[in-house]
Amino acid sequence: MVDVGGKPVTSRMARAEATVVMQPETLELIQNRKFAKGDVLEVARLAGIMATKRTDELIPLCHSLGLDAASLEFEPLDASRIRIEASVSVQGRTGVEMEAMTAVSIAALTIYDMCKSVDRSMEITNLRLIEKSGGKSGHFLRE
Repeated sequence: MVDVGGKPVTSRMARAEATVVMQPETLELIQNRKFAKGDVLEVARLAGIMATKRTDELIPLCHSLGLDAASLEFEPLDASRIRIEASVSVQGRTGVEMEAMTAVSIAALTIYDMCKSVDRSMEITNLRLIEKSGGKSGHFLRE
């Protein structure tokens, strides 16, 4: 694990995104809250937030961080795609990129799990960091 003990504590933030592609009928069921397991997007939101807190347990050599905030938003892009965006922040010595990417990954997998009974052809695509700030490397914003 990288020694971050000598680094200054700074305000750090990261945003990540992923897209879940599905049949239009599946998205309609999600939007109308018609799944027996519950409200798909709210369960996915909770799963993503919970995942941020366990990133160090899931990814070897990640630092354990006491996060200040984590949020997830869902946006239908069209009749068959949902975009997931996570935003994570911390006052710390290391960044939160992995926490943001873990959040959208787990939220997307949760959507798949909750909807697989009606649509096994779903795809998770475009998982990527879209912004990070803080620390020595400075600000990154995907074009």
